[in-house]
Amino acid sequence: MSAPGSGSPFSCRRVRPAAPSRRQWLAETACGFGAVAATALLEGERAAAAGVTACHHPARVQSVIFLYMDGGVSQVDSFDPKPRLARDAGRNPRELFKVDATQFNNVGTVLPSPWTFRAHGESGILVSDLFPCIAAEVDRLAVIRSMTSAFPEHTNANYFLHTGSGLQGRPSMGAWTTYGLGSENADLPGFMVINGGLIPPGGLDNFTAGFLPATFQGSVIRPTAAGLANVAPREGSRARQHAKVDLARRFDGGFAAAYPAVPDALDSAIANRELAWRMQTEVPGLLDLAAESTVTKRAYGLESEYEPTRIFASECLLARRMVERGVRFVELTCPSVGTDRWDQHSNLREGHARNARAVDQPIAALLADLGQRGLLDSTLVVWSGEFGRTPFAQGSDGRDHNPQAFSMWLAGGGVRGGTVVGATDDYGYRVVDKACTIHDLHATMLWLLGIDHTRLTYRFSGRDIRLTDVAGTVIREALA
Repeated sequence: MSAPGSGSPFSCRRVRPAAPSRRQWLAETACGFGAVAATALLEGERAAAAGVTACHHPARVQSVIFLYMDGGVSQVDSFDPKPRLARDAGRNPRELFKVDATQFNNVGTVLPSPWTFRAHGESGILVSDLFPCIAAEVDRLAVIRSMTSAFPEHTNANYFLHTGSGLQGRPSMGAWTTYGLGSENADLPGFMVINGGLIPPGGLDNFTAGFLPATFQGSVIRPTAAGLANVAPREGSRARQHAKVDLARRFDGGFAAAYPAVPDALDSAIANRELAWRMQTEVPGLLDLAAESTVTKRAYGLESEYEPTRIFASECLLARRMVERGVRFVELTCPSVGTDRWDQHSNLREGHARNARAVDQPIAALLADLGQRGLLDSTLVVWSGEFGRTPFAQGSDGRDHNPQAFSMWLAGGGVRGGTVVGATDDYGYRVVDKACTIHDLHATMLWLLGIDHTRLTYRFSGRDIRLTDVAGTVIREALA
């Protein structure tokens, strides 16, 4: 594999010849655990981490950072300027276009954006003053203004965004990614969720492995020095801890010998415990930001007077440290800003301003830092919420849910920076050009990772299931 920052496309590792499963190995060695056996087990874990498939084509990136904007950012207040809203401000939208039922059906008048859109970068892409720092990095972005969702309610829309299905229980895109490619670091989970404080509607099932082996589920961590419970050993000595681990391995071996047909539950439990054992060495160093320079911390916003900015700054800096260490898929959730997530059914100006203040500087610093370190070539950064907002008011000063059109962006390896994909109508209400679906987004993410989304499947309930269901087309216009 090429080194990060070399400028060459990444190639996925070929899967090594199949080794005995943990269950078989444990059954055969239940009475002979020692240093040699432990080493063999760890090597088996590393082989398993290589994933189940070779790349279907040369990969452009090896990691994904998903910046999840929980609640639904308003496209007409962020990346999709609509001057028509100012011209028709205060008018009844039903006199101008067909208005569909909304979440609360409290339809007010046409509501112009309280923020000004300005051209930025060599590309001249228009970005609202809501995001002054991200705007400075706009030449790195492929802004997709024509995203759509199939669900108008948070929980189902979140499941759809994260798993490709609006129903609970399907594997998350992070789980599918690690199932297909494994992890580059045997001492850390391949799929990690950095929780800034707001687990999205739908809960932890947004990060589940679903019917995939449980080893691929997301591991949730907080962006603090004590961000993971029980990561520090409680035993008085390393020798005592080794003895406890060896005892647990003996129990596992005996159980595997007695029940050789035990399904994934045993293998995953063994794998997760072995990984937890190794994480006690790896995680403290990962979470310790003391080695980062003052300049870096200041750039991300760790010294901001606004606490939500400091929280998200820690998340973004930690995400960079994770992809440096080979974590395959990292998702960041939003911090609480004291009002609501990006879900402003009222008080749009204050709510969106607070949320933007929390994430704008850290995200821009993340993009710049990844670029400066040569890591942006090997990392895909995705910024998105679950749907958009209406161009007319809910009540007098809010916006309701709008799954028919919203904006998101991509940056990093293989992405055509400084470009805009798709368009909405004059009011930003419906897509009129290059409609893109969540399945298209997932297909594009997997393509950049070297995976043909139609070929990454798992046999469950009598059929081969994939992240993109039976749909999905790569968004070629966003790619270099």
